[in-house]
Amino acid sequence: MTLHALLFDVDGTLADTERDGHRPAFNQAFAEAGLDWHWDVALYGKLLAVTGGKERMKHYIDHYRPDYRKPADFDAVVANLHKAKTRHYVELAARGAIPMRPGVRRLLTEARAAGLRLAIATTTTPENVTVLLEHSLGPGTQDWFEVIAAGDIVPAKKPAPDIYAYAMRNMGVSPAECLAFEDSENGLRASLAAGLKTLVTVNDYTLDHDFTGAAAVLSDLGDPGAPNRVVAGPDLGQSFVDVAYLRALHAG
Repeated sequence: MTLHALLFDVDGTLADTERDGHRPAFNQAFAEAGLDWHWDVALYGKLLAVTGGKERMKHYIDHYRPDYRKPADFDAVVANLHKAKTRHYVELAARGAIPMRPGVRRLLTEARAAGLRLAIATTTTPENVTVLLEHSLGPGTQDWFEVIAAGDIVPAKKPAPDIYAYAMRNMGVSPAECLAFEDSENGLRASLAAGLKTLVTVNDYTLDHDFTGAAAVLSDLGDPGAPNRVVAGPDLGQSFVDVAYLRALHAG
């Protein structure tokens, strides 16, 4: 079947938001609340095994802070911390402090020119997505995406396939018409469970993840003059991802 739509994860896929955006934003929220919680780069890498910010905080307390006594309104505390974290993340992104990964802007521009439909499927909040696109990709770029499926719009987060199913349902497309872009094992499990062929671009946090089932695993999307590296999957004879590469990968 012909390739008609591209579905993108955000964190770690479009931009290195985890290490340089979400992690410091969490730490700012904790400090603001008078908590002695601090997530360094290594610890945050471990916490990323859990998808969803609120879920990640609860996991941290359960597994790393047995000394913390949960108040009766712990769920509300976590929800308020997450709101504060989102505010700090938005401030970071609004300063343009989180650049797009290599090749992202070029490929999105080429895909739109070729008539491919674009969507986002992510566990991060809609506000995080829009501010990142607006300030790191450019004004009005959120309108490039036909559907932005984000946050708590579905109850089950990745590795459940629900967010991808939601995006495709709202676009009126089948998995066979689409290609997904991910950066993590949980994301890949979600896209594969939704029936999607998936291109993975790894980052510092996901180098050792299990990407069995991916159509290809690359260092990044690459650019002319800035080649990427094939980690796993077919070598389709070029050093950066363009629309022709995507169509060949989808057809393979």
